[in-house]
Amino acid sequence: MGTDDTPVYGDRLVAVEPGGVEPVSDPDRHGRAHQLFWTWASPNLEFTTVFIGVLAVSGFGLGFWRACLAMAVGNLLGSAVHAVLSSRGPDLGVPQMVLSRAAFGHRGNALPAALMSLMAGVGWFAVNSVSGSFALSALTGLPVVGCLAAVVLAQVVIAFFGHNLIQSYEKYIFGVLAAIFAVVAVVVLGRTDPGAAPVAERPGAFLLAVGAAFGYTAGWSPFAADYTRYLPRSVNRRAVGVFAGLGLFVPATLLMAVGAAATRVATGTADNPTAAFTAQLPPLLAAATLLAVTLGAVAANVLNVYSGALAFLCLGLRLPFRWRRAVVAVGFGAVGFALAWSGLADAGRAYESFLLVIAYWVGPWLGVVLVDHRLRRGTRTDHLLDDPGHRNPAGVTAFVVGVLVSVALFANQSPYTGPIPRAFPWLGDITYLVGFAVAALLHASLSRKPAADRRPHPVRAGSAE
Repeated sequence: MGTDDTPVYGDRLVAVEPGGVEPVSDPDRHGRAHQLFWTWASPNLEFTTVFIGVLAVSGFGLGFWRACLAMAVGNLLGSAVHAVLSSRGPDLGVPQMVLSRAAFGHRGNALPAALMSLMAGVGWFAVNSVSGSFALSALTGLPVVGCLAAVVLAQVVIAFFGHNLIQSYEKYIFGVLAAIFAVVAVVVLGRTDPGAAPVAERPGAFLLAVGAAFGYTAGWSPFAADYTRYLPRSVNRRAVGVFAGLGLFVPATLLMAVGAAATRVATGTADNPTAAFTAQLPPLLAAATLLAVTLGAVAANVLNVYSGALAFLCLGLRLPFRWRRAVVAVGFGAVGFALAWSGLADAGRAYESFLLVIAYWVGPWLGVVLVDHRLRRGTRTDHLLDDPGHRNPAGVTAFVVGVLVSVALFANQSPYTGPIPRAFPWLGDITYLVGFAVAALLHASLSRKPAADRRPHPVRAGSAE
């Protein structure tokens, strides 16, 4: 990054973002808080968001209104924590997983950073690539595998160039996606009888739907500061949080309601779920929707592969080349392509499990990070982020115990169901809530509040790796 008054990267679009996870210097900072609305809205205007509403009704058996309420609750919780974390980015100018070092220590942070890399750069990348390739195949009639290759290539190219091109893509694609999905929402909701009797409701269906929506929305939280670190230090932090949170909550809640209304889509039964969804639309609108699903998948996955690469660099690996972030992004694209190819046959069932399992580690991670942030209010943390000697065993212990206790006792998945949901099926899957609470309480009890230090943060241009 630039030093003194000379920007190295600045606001250039067709330039590969240099370096890795170093702090962004003042000359390279640019942008305004309101841009975060489309930064987060565009990636959520896609089919995987719609599919959560489908799961809530066709998979969990909720009626339309109960499904919408459950998903709104999950989205609100996820968007709120995302807003808090986003507002911290402009201060130190580093990615979210670098900020996480304060809570976990330099080495201890490798665990959540590795999970983040797998979730974003591989898991979410594969899930969204599948939906995009299905849509492109339905639109063009080309083989799904060929469409998958085209979608992955577009995603990797944008992510290779980095932050500025990503922000530009999200900005200019937002109007297209918002217009198409607004028309889809009017058509689908207009043809729906919200009072229709639901299918057989699964035990704990409401909380399952809350968990699925929370897993989706909170799954963006480990990315939060990645897209606010380039903002000027003078930006209004409250505005940063509000625009980032609304960018998640508004499109996610609307499209999940559309999915809940479109109950003709059967979870995991259609060879091409996007084609099944658009079959109920007029031909021209169906074609436009398939195009929007493809473009929306790209909007989501450029964030996934970019942030996955940043998290990977937070493992502390010393890669000896200037474009290390860009090269890692290409590597994640290749792995994600292979995983997406293998998951084409049963995308619906895999997505349901993936949504719920995401929250199993994100919940405890949030518990530790938010409590640590609260404990360190009024203290400096910049010196901890690039200090290999920084240790915080309380954070690591709280995270591991939170994951193990919550999963062992409360997990409610087909491979494993914990003793508590077996005894009380109406609980659904509240693993993420228990994990959050256990990790937060344990970290608070094991940690000592640092002494107040209200010195201003220095402008740094050194490495955070």
